Amino acid sequence: MDIKTVGILGGGTMGNGIAHVFAKSGYSVLLCDVEPKFLERALATISRNLDREVAKSKLTAGEKEAALKRIQTSTDLAGFKNCWLIIAAVTAKFDTKAEVFRQLDSLVPQEIILASNTSSISITRLAAQTRRPKKVVGMHFFNPVPMMKLVEVIRGLATSDETFQAVRDLAQKLGKTPVEVNDAPGFVSNRVLMPLINEAIFAVMEGVATPEAVDEVFKLGMAHPMGPLTLADFIGLDVCLDIMRVLQSGLGDPKYRPCPLLIKMVDAGWLGRKSGRGFYKY
Repeated sequence: MDIKTVGILGGGTMGNGIAHVFAKSGYSVLLCDVEPKFLERALATISRNLDREVAKSKLTAGEKEAALKRIQTSTDLAGFKNCWLIIAAVTAKFDTKAEVFRQLDSLVPQEIILASNTSSISITRLAAQTRRPKKVVGMHFFNPVPMMKLVEVIRGLATSDETFQAVRDLAQKLGKTPVEVNDAPGFVSNRVLMPLINEAIFAVMEGVATPEAVDEVFKLGMAHPMGPLTLADFIGLDVCLDIMRVLQSGLGDPKYRPCPLLIKMVDAGWLGRKSGRGFYKY
């Protein structure tokens, strides 16, 4: 399958990062969101991030401009009819994703691949919302997308070999390293990472150590580039909580229960970097 035009639904942190990578790699991109202001913000972010690459001599100014010209924006899902692949990068809640997949399935031809940039939601369940389960796959990019090499490519129960191979090959053409993962709550990355973050939050709640001390232990003792609480703030505490709840409900093991402090902070609107306050102030 020759994928030339890619649709991306959602212009937030992950969506604009994915659009950036595809456009820089020579693909035409249709970036869609519900309001023009979100799309304007996404394009401004992509432009700034491309400028950083120019400043580091990773791109020329001409290559930056060419990449930006490959990105078209729209608030109308109907434009996705001309895309070979559509990646949904919307909120990590099943009901929202499911409704998006039902809409896309009814709008676009059956040969188009529908992918979810999801960190925990079941690809099998999403595929079941459509009439094309063989054409549904997970592409879990990592933030910041332009810098991070890994893409978890997730097979749903019905994902065909052809679909999986096409998406894996595409990830390689983007300069990413695809890793095959079967559909399970949290896949590999978040099934391991989120309980670590959750346990770090328990250590703070129980007075074992301050957030600064917990992070220093992991940076100095385990050579992590950032501590788990700094990382949680970067990811978004609401996202961390959503993923812990997916793990708890999907695996049915009490060890995945979200820390009460995490729940309290999200209830207070302390979501990390994006809200200006989490375990640290920004």
